[in-house]
Amino acid sequence: MADLIPVSHVIFDLDGLLLDTETIYKEGVVKILAKFGKSYSDDLRLKAMGTKEQEFLKILHEELELPLSLEEFSKEYLSHFTVALANAELKPGAERLIQHFHSKRVPMAVATSSGQETCEVKLKRYSLLCSYFSHIVMGSSDSEVVKGKPAPDIFYVAARRFKDVPSPEKCLVFEDSYNGVMAARAAGMQVVMVPEDKISEEIRKTATVVLSSLEEFTPEHFGLPAFDS
Repeated sequence: MADLIPVSHVIFDLDGLLLDTETIYKEGVVKILAKFGKSYSDDLRLKAMGTKEQEFLKILHEELELPLSLEEFSKEYLSHFTVALANAELKPGAERLIQHFHSKRVPMAVATSSGQETCEVKLKRYSLLCSYFSHIVMGSSDSEVVKGKPAPDIFYVAARRFKDVPSPEKCLVFEDSYNGVMAARAAGMQVVMVPEDKISEEIRKTATVVLSSLEEFTPEHFGLPAFDS
């Protein structure tokens, strides 16, 4: 394991990291694209995953040359997912980790590429856990997030909104997507990657640490309080 720098603050991605939404998104996108005789390849998914909603839809619309306007495609997308995402479950280890950091007074935030409308749907069941976060940055509807992942904007914004405004090297990011990892690294932050799918060795090297589940995370490796035995 490479040398790890002690941190004081934690920033979580949401989709595919804390919430098990990537299967919902993948199945939904496949279903929507099938209406137009289009497929959702792994390469296209890797390219689009983790970006702001507007950019995600633009990538699909342009790459697949869909036979409807981007605005019409966006409406179809949102109408499907505002229903489908309501029952999203937490990923293994997510609740335990959030509860642990909360009990140890480790400042936490969420930095998600999703917009307010879909975030409210996904998080409605988890109001107590959400109250443990200092703030939630919703990239697709936040005016301060000019560029989405893989640009570092969202993580700079997340760090600035902590009351004590930690420096980037004091922030540890948890991400599942390659674009998210690239954004965190560009922001000068260490990043724990918990990928949804099998990834190449080249992508693994971009992350500080790669885990198969949040259940594997060891807080003291980054100078954070250990789990109570």
